[in-house]
Order: sequence, then C-alpha cells, then structure tokens
Amino acid sequence: MSQRVADHLARFNAAVRAHDFEPFVSTFAPDAVMRFVGVPAGPYSGSAEIAAAYAQQPPTDTMSVMSVETDGDTDVVRFAWDGGGTGTMTVRWRGLLVEELTVAFDA
Repeated sequence: MSQRVADHLARFNAAVRAHDFEPFVSTFAPDAVMRFVGVPAGPYSGSAEIAAAYAQQPPTDTMSVMSVETDGDTDVVRFAWDGGGTGTMTVRWRGLLVEELTVAFDA
C-alpha cells in the first residue's frame, strides 16, 4: 500500500474516533470533488463544502484496506468497514492532496 493511502486511511479513522474531521479534510485540495455512488449524497465541490458534509453527516465507522491498485496519481482502494460492509474508494491525488474522491459501497 502506498504511503499516501496509508496516511489517508489513518487520518480518516482518527477523525471518526475523535469526531473531528477538520484534520482529515485539510488534506483535500481547495477545489477537490467528493462524490458517492449509489447513495443520495453529494457530489461536494471544494474543501469547504466537503467539510460541511462531514460536519452534517459524519461517518461513524472506521475502515481497513483490503487492496490497492495504483495508476500514476490515482489509487483504487478496496476497503472494509470495521463494523461490516465493503466498498471501493477511488482517490485522485494532486501531490499529497486529494483532488477527487469517489466512494462506492457494495450491496
């Protein structure tokens, strides 16, 4: 697993445990986009809108990485929620900042 994915996951899980998503969202580019597939949320444009989304509907479960496929500046991450369930995150990076995050949950 790349260090950028490991850091992203560690920040997300720390944010869930602390109920504070500000440090996590600070790793998104100012013009980042976050979208969800198959759930009625988003898309969210810009780090301020992403921060507001996390404040209004914060995740309550941590996650673990099952696998990562990397192609240049994009990581496709298969994950498992620690409370049950799986999904895929596609993260496109601009340096060490998240430029685009797409999350799909498995049925």
